[in-house]
Amino acid sequence: MSLTNLEEVVNICDGLVVIGSAIDINPKNYDEQPISEIHKMTEEIDTLDFAIIKAFNNVNKPILGICRGIQAINVCFGGSLYQDIPYHKLPKEERHNVQFEKASFLYNCYNTEQMLINSLHHQAIKDVAKGFKVVAKSEDGIVEAIENKNIIAVQWHPEYMNDIKFFEYFINKICNKDH
Repeated sequence: MSLTNLEEVVNICDGLVVIGSAIDINPKNYDEQPISEIHKMTEEIDTLDFAIIKAFNNVNKPILGICRGIQAINVCFGGSLYQDIPYHKLPKEERHNVQFEKASFLYNCYNTEQMLINSLHHQAIKDVAKGFKVVAKSEDGIVEAIENKNIIAVQWHPEYMNDIKFFEYFINKICNKDH
């Protein structure tokens, strides 16, 4: 793996989307030992994700995290994860309720305090990284979204919900800011 062109990539891109994946983040990145429920881990992917996230953040470019993306962002900035929460991995079509904090990106996007979202993960944020605000939680207390200045990250998959409003709002409100 090479990060030799990272600065050039950051310079030509308007923002970063950190996508979901079935590959878990290695718990050693938040000072824990892996439990048996941990799925495939790849240190190269963790290293690459963390380097890219930091590079985009260092120049204040917009970052959007989706599913594993919220987990990578949180761990990158010093947070930790629950290594296994099996009851949150639902079939794609099933939804559960989430509560939004007022005065947040999500509340402003949807103009509501709650909505139904999908849940396709078995890991989630345990300790939130310093400087990040929790802006959405599920009814059982699982962190479903965080934000910090130029970073918005959600645990669910808005693309599976055909949620064009979410992506348009991100582009219009976050990406179109002067950097």
